[in-house]
Amino acid sequence: MLEKCIDEGPKHLILDLSQIDFVDSSGLGALVQLVKKAQGLAGTLQVVSNPRVTQTVKLVRLEKFLSLQNSVEDAVKIVKEA
Repeated sequence: MLEKCIDEGPKHLILDLSQIDFVDSSGLGALVQLVKKAQGLAGTLQVVSNPRVTQTVKLVRLEKFLSLQNSVEDAVKIVKEA
């Protein structure tokens, strides 16, 4: 469903994971694929995170690639600047 949003939706998207308690390797793989798809269409995917998700992402050194943001407001600001 998210891939369809990337294909048909706006160029820049925000994915709010701030209420997620856990992300595993499958979830990280899915996020990487979504970011790659968005970038391939000249867009971006901003990921709103929380400390637990951020910790997992940092363990595999993907925090910059996944463009983690602390809040929806921060993500909106970045999208508006894009």
